[in-house]
Amino acid sequence: MIRGAAATAHVFPGDPVSKGDLWGAYRGTYGEEPFVDMVAGGGGVYRYPEPKAVAGTNRAEVGFELDPPDRRLVVFAAIDNMMKGSAGQAVHAANVALGFEETAGLEFQGLHPVGAP
Repeated sequence: MIRGAAATAHVFPGDPVSKGDLWGAYRGTYGEEPFVDMVAGGGGVYRYPEPKAVAGTNRAEVGFELDPPDRRLVVFAAIDNMMKGSAGQAVHAANVALGFEETAGLEFQGLHPVGAP
């Protein structure tokens, strides 16, 4: 990994949860966010959030995997720490504070060919 940040958290919910519950919670939280992509399981090159897939973008990828036998939820996130973590985040905050379109100047598709939505 040349640049980027990845996070992994292990969560042990008090009550059982299903993948449907988790997808609903993720969509409810991030569904309308212009810079958050949900990536969890499934097919494709990257099944979980991957820093190289967001390289050069102001995007964040979030995802999860459920481990029912251990009642564990593993939560993942990935950003480009130069864009989303600093420069892009500053532009994003300025856009919001100054009343500009939230995505103005931040729609670059990225440096990694499979990272483009």
